[in-house]
Amino acid sequence: MSLVKLDILSDPICPWCYIGKTHLDKALAEVGDHPFVIEWHPFQLNPDMPREGMDRRSYLEAKFGGKEGAVKAYAPVVEHASAAGLEINFEAMERTPNTLDAHRLIHWAGIEGKQSAVVDALFDAYFVQAKDIGDAEILADIAEVAGMDRAVTLRLLSGDTDAEEIRDRDAHSREMGVTSVPTFVVANQHAVPGAQQPELWKQVIADIQKQLQEGDAAQTEKA
Repeated sequence: MSLVKLDILSDPICPWCYIGKTHLDKALAEVGDHPFVIEWHPFQLNPDMPREGMDRRSYLEAKFGGKEGAVKAYAPVVEHASAAGLEINFEAMERTPNTLDAHRLIHWAGIEGKQSAVVDALFDAYFVQAKDIGDAEILADIAEVAGMDRAVTLRLLSGDTDAEEIRDRDAHSREMGVTSVPTFVVANQHAVPGAQQPELWKQVIADIQKQLQEGDAAQTEKA
């Protein structure tokens, strides 16, 4: 089967990205033989966040104009997460991290072919375990569990390796018109925004497979 690139712009602290990946994973599992080669790309929800992060309550109340605004903004998240079978431990979260280092880890995981495992682990660490994924030790733990070298990861995190590249890729996405995540880009041309349901993904996959089969048949006729 021919393969099709699926680029995913995401942030590990974005609940819609967590929900969106869950929907996509469900569709891929149900389809089985899917055509996607998946790559994750950086997009920081809060590019101006201090490197040490912020107290989560202060951050949310400032962003949404007080506690009531924050609760109202997150109500749909809780509803959709529950429908997707996810529990998000909002009550236990104490800090909103800067995610630059988490994106650096995802980038390095891609080089080693371990992106999906690291993205899963980051979502779990933040949304389920309420860990500070801006902390180098926690990121190194995640790397180790995914099969990466913990000591090497810590050493890289202690410097600025690839930090500018992550910022540039983030900025490039914004210049291309991306304003929210998750954003999925199919075959470098079709953008699918938001946490789409598994049914939509199964239809997209069916359409792609049909196009690929028709293309293969046309090539066979020419031969």
